[in-house]
Amino acid sequence: MPNDKAGVKHFILATAGHVDHGKTALVKALTGIDTDRLPEEKARGITIDLGFAHLALPGFSLGVIDVPGHEDFIRNMIAGLGAIDLTLFVVAADDSWMPQTEEHLRILHYLGVRHGVLAITKCDLGDPARIESEVRERLHATSLGEMPIVQTSVRAATGLDELKQALERVCANISPSRASGRPRLFVDRVFTVHGSGTVVTGTLTGGPVTRGETVSIQPQNLRTRVRAIQSHNQSLEVALPGTRTALNLPDLRPAEIPRGSVLTTIDHAESSRTIDALIERSASALLPSRPLKSNSVVQVHYGSARFTARILLLDRRELLPGETTVARLRFTQPAFVFVGDRFIIRDSSGRQTIAGGVVLNPEAERTKFRASAERRFLQARAAAPNDLITLCVTQLQRDQMVRRATLLLQSSFSAGEISNAVDRLVSERKAFTDGTIVADAAWWKALRQRASDAIDAEHLAHPERAGLDLARLRAHLSLDDAELGNALIADLSARDFSSTQGAIQRRSHRPSLPAELAGAGGKIRAALAARPFDPPSRKELIVDAAAQQALRFLSETGEVIVLNEDVVLSADAFAQMKSRVAQALRVGGPATVSQLRQVLGTTRRIVVPLLERCDRDGLTSRQGDRRSLRSSPG
Repeated sequence: MPNDKAGVKHFILATAGHVDHGKTALVKALTGIDTDRLPEEKARGITIDLGFAHLALPGFSLGVIDVPGHEDFIRNMIAGLGAIDLTLFVVAADDSWMPQTEEHLRILHYLGVRHGVLAITKCDLGDPARIESEVRERLHATSLGEMPIVQTSVRAATGLDELKQALERVCANISPSRASGRPRLFVDRVFTVHGSGTVVTGTLTGGPVTRGETVSIQPQNLRTRVRAIQSHNQSLEVALPGTRTALNLPDLRPAEIPRGSVLTTIDHAESSRTIDALIERSASALLPSRPLKSNSVVQVHYGSARFTARILLLDRRELLPGETTVARLRFTQPAFVFVGDRFIIRDSSGRQTIAGGVVLNPEAERTKFRASAERRFLQARAAAPNDLITLCVTQLQRDQMVRRATLLLQSSFSAGEISNAVDRLVSERKAFTDGTIVADAAWWKALRQRASDAIDAEHLAHPERAGLDLARLRAHLSLDDAELGNALIADLSARDFSSTQGAIQRRSHRPSLPAELAGAGGKIRAALAARPFDPPSRKELIVDAAAQQALRFLSETGEVIVLNEDVVLSADAFAQMKSRVAQALRVGGPATVSQLRQVLGTTRRIVVPLLERCDRDGLTSRQGDRRSLRSSPG
């Protein structure tokens, strides 16, 4: 959790508990702020929507979210819990543990909330000792089973200092949240300020947001600029994660950013209508045991949003209380989620909480849910849904190759943490990377072997060729991805192979004429050696298809030099003739074609293309009908 200049740590605290157990009164006693802001809340005397306050403790700044306790407003209650660090759980001494108390506890458990303080309120009106004993039993085997219990009474003004001290001790033991550099703000309020325009508020996680920064709104995929920032009524240049944050977004209308939207600075991240998740059902006897059947319609509460979804269970027709399984959720609208995020499942009517879940794959639309590879992928992730190495390994094993820049982009892990995990997998020979891509080591080894086999087969079938054409290799391996193809060629060339002029070959390969072309090659060599400065024409050399193939081989290997469509020289004769031309020009100065022809003792048919080649090679330069030696011959 980033600190401000004074070294204060920021956390988000949310209340929880049954209606009329005194949550709002307790928050007001602690902070001096009445979080019931709506006229209807004042008239009915109950909290209907989320309320907000701020509690300063020594070394800590707590953004407080007061949630409604009535079962009719459970949707609003869950919207306030999407990114909290701890809870202030309330049970009244004059009313004991209630079904709504149990439901709030199960929601916190499903969301993975592990820190908090339980306040027994109205202790002047009941038997707090009896309630404390009952409460401790109810908390057993939940994520909040060890939270401290404090007896309080707002009316008698007792226990409030003890409650603050308990909250301070709990905050001191909360591990800093991961600052991943991937900020998200879960929007829970949207309104208009005269003269400023649209303002959104929510809990910021993952990283800071800076005034003037461009952000995107998901899942609408809108982009806008942050004009101003406030937190707890103070104007800021930078909003820190772990704070209640208000952002002024003047370029957008409130209707474009409903509650449940997510604000982020992450580029290239996408929303999805399909996710895969690990689903857990509580075995609590106090909560109704409504069935959770495969292919049923449910309400999914995620962050500050609610989605209608159809749920498909991987390995059963129904999930019973106390069981867990992998499931696929198909939303009626896109959702912007990260792997490892937690959510709540309620029945289709939205009246009962029936399960909780943790996201295993936030982008499941293009995968086959019950395919064997996908099943292995999901079951491996379900065993450790928040382990970075497991997440990396499972994605590489399933996808075989990913871009390093997008690996686990939609996760709460930082780019540095992911890079370190990749480096570790490479050192353990579980992954391959060239800096741009990351591939599963076993898959990469098999791909490399297929490439090696193809190159060796080319050498065997065509020993006269320098190597296998790179385009043919990519086609053989079905490598449509240019970066992947380049990485493979680079990896091959780093060890046993080399690539030149669009072909790749083993370094040990030496081109040679195959047996069926050896005779034709021998005749060409003999003809060029017999008259080195006045060889036969190309037509005379190519008497059949074998001679044509042999000449192409001799040309590719540099044993013969093709000057034009008619003239072919042996490499040795070509070198000698160039040397004699250079010597003649060095001694006698510029010379004509006729003069150089006499120096070489050859014909015009040979000397003209030879001198043109010398010009191209930078040995000579032509000035009118004479040639001179260049001052810096190539």
